[in-house]
Amino acid sequence: MRVRPVSFAVLVDDLAERLASRESDTMIRVAVDGADAADPAALADALVDPLRVRGRPAVRIVTRDFLRPASVRLEFGRANPDSFYAGWFDEAGLIREVLDPAGPGGSGRIVTRLWNADTDRAAREPYRELPPGTVVLVSGPLLLGAGLPFDFTVHLAVSAAALGRRTAAADRWTLPAFARYVDEVAPETFADVVVRLDDPRHPALVTAGG
Repeated sequence: MRVRPVSFAVLVDDLAERLASRESDTMIRVAVDGADAADPAALADALVDPLRVRGRPAVRIVTRDFLRPASVRLEFGRANPDSFYAGWFDEAGLIREVLDPAGPGGSGRIVTRLWNADTDRAAREPYRELPPGTVVLVSGPLLLGAGLPFDFTVHLAVSAAALGRRTAAADRWTLPAFARYVDEVAPETFADVVVRLDDPRHPALVTAGG
């Protein structure tokens, strides 16, 4: 295993090149997986323009827009790490409205948002037609190991100590869920790209080999 320190700009450029080099007429479903402390949304957002410059349209999806209703996800309390781990996100809705339509043989018609977390109401938007070659960038926590059909996966790894330091006090109840994720899923062992982010100012790419 080799760990190569990179700047954020170099990381974005590296990922954009990898994605843009794939078949130009094939849509790519990308997971940018990480805890809020790793800010996966920032990395996914930063990829949009570099991909477009390289001729690949990009669409952003945030898992917060695919939550299950509060009556379901908070059934066992507002701070239950097991519910957060396995019951907060509407994975079936994400598959049905985004990942399957953007996959091989899919319709190419997706909905980018199903749920308004602030109002706890459905927020279904009109369907949008994806151009050929679109890169669908899905960001959020706990995305890997649940059978979601992604074509390319990026895992933002943060050590338990760093995660503890960088998680807001109000969200520290989620820490056992991330510890369980590391133990049960071990995303670092199979993600296409692993980025270590113990220090967000100094990301490091992890690659196999010496």
